Amino acid sequence: MKKRKTALIICGALRREVHAIKEAHGWDVDLLSVSARLHNHPQKIGTAVQERIHRAKESHEQVIVVYGDCGTGGQLDKILEEEGVERIAGPHCYEMYAGNQAFSTMMEEELGTFFLTDYLLNQFEYLIIEGMGLDRYPELLDTYFHHYGRLLYLAQTDDPALRQKAKWAADYLGLTLEIRQTRYGALESRLTTLMEKADEHSLT
Repeated sequence: MKKRKTALIICGALRREVHAIKEAHGWDVDLLSVSARLHNHPQKIGTAVQERIHRAKESHEQVIVVYGDCGTGGQLDKILEEEGVERIAGPHCYEMYAGNQAFSTMMEEELGTFFLTDYLLNQFEYLIIEGMGLDRYPELLDTYFHHYGRLLYLAQTDDPALRQKAKWAADYLGLTLEIRQTRYGALESRLTTLMEKADEHSLT
């Protein structure tokens, strides 16, 4: 069986955005997702990504991982080094959307910042309320968010419904709300760089 050119192994939280970037650039790639819910169990991310890599290598010439470190403490990068696979630069999607310098400035403004993206807002009940057990143990709300003061919504789209939901989420968590329009930010530019590198490699 002839192998397809490139597979992008992506965090499920980035699937819609990566698909939009793929379509905008006309890339001939396959998107292989890993469940975003693993962010509640970051120690499992490396193994899940590695399993995807092994399957992708069976049918693709090149594999790129679209994931930050995402709390794995360097475990993911060690696995990728063993597999000979590159990933997009960045510690997590918040930094990718905002860009390195802008994200550093945001953290300097207020360390107690809880970030949300379009995806996380759409999945707030599932990933945050249910995923963190707040529906079953509401007393954990103060335990988890005691040291947070701000909810910062990094918006990829200008969606009034999501802005309204962001206000609801901030009220639910007891945090003040800020909204900043980032669109795809450094996620697009960094992924484009990796794709250009992959194209150059395929020509050698």
